[in-house]
Amino acid sequence: MTTLYITHADCRLHEMGPGHPECPGRLAAINEQLRESGMLTQLRTLDAPLANKQDLERVHRKAYVELIFSQAPSTGYRQLDPDTAMNPSSLDAARRAAGAGMLAIDELMAGRAGNAFCAVRPCGHHATADRSMGFCIFNNIAVAAAYALDKMGLSRVAVIDFDVHHGNGTEDIFGAPQWRERVLMAGLFQHPFYPYRGSDEPAPNMLNIPFAAGSGGAAVRPAVAEVWLPALERFKPQLILISAGFDAHAEDPLGGMALLEDDYAWMTGQLCALAKRHSGGRVVSMLEGGYSLPALGRSVAAHVAVLAHNA
Repeated sequence: MTTLYITHADCRLHEMGPGHPECPGRLAAINEQLRESGMLTQLRTLDAPLANKQDLERVHRKAYVELIFSQAPSTGYRQLDPDTAMNPSSLDAARRAAGAGMLAIDELMAGRAGNAFCAVRPCGHHATADRSMGFCIFNNIAVAAAYALDKMGLSRVAVIDFDVHHGNGTEDIFGAPQWRERVLMAGLFQHPFYPYRGSDEPAPNMLNIPFAAGSGGAAVRPAVAEVWLPALERFKPQLILISAGFDAHAEDPLGGMALLEDDYAWMTGQLCALAKRHSGGRVVSMLEGGYSLPALGRSVAAHVAVLAHNA
């Protein structure tokens, strides 16, 4: 069994203007680090497909999907919200980013791979059912989870989010009553910090752990072991999905936490071990944040190395 590396050239064409931190160089940094470390030759690379409107409408309102398709500019930029814009390539990039997780699930469920990392952008975990937000257009991880539940016949999916920013869009979608028995979300994030949500009155299927600025592995690892892992053991997920943001790294310019590569590797190892007990080893990781290009490349390489060891 191998680890899949799912990406697409379209995802490098999306950009939101000069100086924007969510830039095409993020994927170049990941690919270069995987190549330099020798990891890339150990992975099976696939092109992400385009998600269609029906795929997106499992988690997004139809009117919102139609709005995004209609707003795609032919030249220049179209601002969706204060942080998020589209250029002429953004719609295809966003559809590829959402499609990557579904392809990964197809491959894992067919037994053609053990786990997967999706190097895609734009990121997704801030996108709610009906609005873009925080660099995110479609909620990629939510699209994948809904696909696994509604099309692949699974009944329990866990969504793990270790981005420095709370995945408010994922909570907005899966906190709804129709998902609560089927999705368990476990997240950690800096608080108070953008988007200033997640710590008060979370949905009953949400395990949100806020951390103060400056928190590193010494604080995060015990919380994961004491809060996430017992709940995940009880839930017995048939698939683990990871919103893999690496902006809680100590070097990240947008975050304020202090995680290091070893902390990401440790969390990944814990989740892979749990997946072997309950999910047939099935783990799909999808890129979210991470804005120090060197730290992002190193962190992803550490994360993918553990996935490959456990494939």
